[in-house]
Amino acid sequence: MQHISVIGAGTMGNGIAHVFAQHGFQVNLIDVSPAALEKALATISKNLDRQVAKGSLTEADKAATLGRITTVTELDKGVVSADLVVEAATENIDLKLSIFGNIDAVAPAKAILASNTSSISITRIAAATTRPDKVIGMHFMNPVPVMKLVEVIRGYATSDEVTAQIMDLSRQLNKVPVEVNDYPGFVANRILMPMINEAIYTLYEGVSGVEEIDTVMKLGMAHPMGPLQLADFIGLDVCLAILRVLQDGFGNPKYAPCPLLVNMVTAGKLGAKKGEGFYTYTAGSKDLIVAPQFKK
Repeated sequence: MQHISVIGAGTMGNGIAHVFAQHGFQVNLIDVSPAALEKALATISKNLDRQVAKGSLTEADKAATLGRITTVTELDKGVVSADLVVEAATENIDLKLSIFGNIDAVAPAKAILASNTSSISITRIAAATTRPDKVIGMHFMNPVPVMKLVEVIRGYATSDEVTAQIMDLSRQLNKVPVEVNDYPGFVANRILMPMINEAIYTLYEGVSGVEEIDTVMKLGMAHPMGPLQLADFIGLDVCLAILRVLQDGFGNPKYAPCPLLVNMVTAGKLGAKKGEGFYTYTAGSKDLIVAPQFKK
């Protein structure tokens, strides 16, 4: 397996392309937006610079990594020689079903089709293709170049052979793959999102403040980041979407999103990417400042 196609040049897509290219794979990074592709290459270059500064890469390694990435705006050209296609588009079921139907029509018959989805059913995605045995989940964690975990999600029809290939491939990327079955939220988000939701409920019900809740979890449970800051980092809209997948998938009211989270997403307060969530964010500043709404 040498030729990897990554669909989507956003945060996850550029991170996935970075990691594959750094480990010697030829990568086609595909996005309909030339501007998004240009931004992705700039991000990859900047992240490689950090690795060079830390001494984990040489300048020659950086140049070689960038040299293995080709940007493409047309799907059919981008996947024509792919051994593996990794979809990293927005967490939207209709979009993913459309993308997988299109990939299936133009990718080689041998190609494995993977989704980086954080919660959407691999079985449902696979049903949009004629090769459900070759469809699998590769849920990378953000930031991809740093985080070791890859959740490898088996759909209902995913073959043993394909699962073994993707587990081995993940290890080639110096990742730690964990095989999980295809149920709502998989493992990571089935456990993480209720914790984040409960932290938001704790704030909503006036039990404690933003900083206090995050401090308890950082110092008391040794979490590197508090749940409210982590929600901002993930994106409050993404958290809400995953909670709704859990609620719909299990039909259990315990997964119902906190009304405060719903209101914040409705108001466009989506976290770090929009400059405000539970905290406010200023470009170039690492100071953690509680958003005005939540200041005492």
